[in-house]
Amino acid sequence: MARTGLGGAVRVARWADSALGPGRDAATADGKATLSDISAERASADLALSTAQIRADWDTARLAGLVEVHGDSARPGWRLRAWDRDDSAVLRGWVALFDAWSLASPEPAGHEPAAVAEVVSAMPQVLSFLQLSAGPVPVEQLLDLLQQRVTELRTERCEIPYDPGSAEPVGPLSPAEPGPAEPGPVGDTPLAPLLDWALQALAAVGALTYGGGQATLTPLGSWAVWVKLEQICVAAQSPAGNIEQAAEDMLRGCAQLRPNAARAEYRAWLAARPVGSAVTELLGAARGEDALLRGLAFEALRVVGAPAEPDVRAVLDDPALRPYALLWLAEHDGVDPEDAHEVLTREEATWLWVDTAAAVADHGETEMLVRHLEAAVQPTVPTLLDEVRAVGHPRTVQVLVALAAAHPDPALAKAVRRAAFQVHTGG
Repeated sequence: MARTGLGGAVRVARWADSALGPGRDAATADGKATLSDISAERASADLALSTAQIRADWDTARLAGLVEVHGDSARPGWRLRAWDRDDSAVLRGWVALFDAWSLASPEPAGHEPAAVAEVVSAMPQVLSFLQLSAGPVPVEQLLDLLQQRVTELRTERCEIPYDPGSAEPVGPLSPAEPGPAEPGPVGDTPLAPLLDWALQALAAVGALTYGGGQATLTPLGSWAVWVKLEQICVAAQSPAGNIEQAAEDMLRGCAQLRPNAARAEYRAWLAARPVGSAVTELLGAARGEDALLRGLAFEALRVVGAPAEPDVRAVLDDPALRPYALLWLAEHDGVDPEDAHEVLTREEATWLWVDTAAAVADHGETEMLVRHLEAAVQPTVPTLLDEVRAVGHPRTVQVLVALAAAHPDPALAKAVRRAAFQVHTGG
């Protein structure tokens, strides 16, 4: 259903990739990758569609993340690149469109922006009621519910509207229990036209059907509302404090958790913020000096999944992040995690060994550092030491000193200390 609903947007996004991408001849008249009249007419001719349909599909493609505008060019978003092989990319694209429903249709004229914002803020409760109803709901009932929710919002801001027939304020009601108040305006705001606009906009993105005086969630819309409710529940399950923390502090809070508990915490943290900003925060934490946070940040990015792919690819040129990014991308592409290390060169694997050893030295037990020797790709300790010296990791000396102090074999410890001295003195 999501593929069908976004089919026109995909078609226009692919056209834009070929016609408006970098180095193409079809740059728009205004020097931007927006659909000017010239671009819309060309797309109309190429795709045999009306310019109005082209513009509508273009707007949908941008809202769904199928196309991204960068300066004077348009390029496909990650969802378009993954469209044919990843059903989750299709669903995420539709959910992005669902989240942007209020931008999909023009606002009704003659209403204050604050009133429109109130209705947009109230619609999640209306959608939840539709989802719980699991069938058609009369518009009159939805209008009554909308009135109550807007009253609640104004009450929370101490803007308490009064019932014209009473000196008492109209108190907030439970969204699942529509009250007896007559549907109509809240304060001076006529809600019926705004509800009509909201339902039409949600119908336009495929979240519900609207007609005959009633509205019904589509299966896709019901699923999306359920996902949103689940995200709220997941976020509520976060251990105290971590969900509110910045990425670095959140990762430190997860350092002592078992893997399953840490993944649950990552999911809760991610559910509470936009994916894009969360990925940026995690990569920022990975760029710090703490090697443990670097590894944990990429574990959290595994929970993010496909939406993180463009940002992970973008750090491949960073020597400190490249081995982690290569492993992440390999696993994302379906490589077995036990075999993913094969995508690393010998030098990259050595860098990762030193970085992981630094994390163990800073946060683990000495026995773990000794056992870490077994994870090296080099067959002998002398070979490992030669390649560790050559790789140029900034923590090499500290790692070797810690390993020499922890290892029970005096001869091996002596060799490691000698290697540490040589790196320290530039030998």
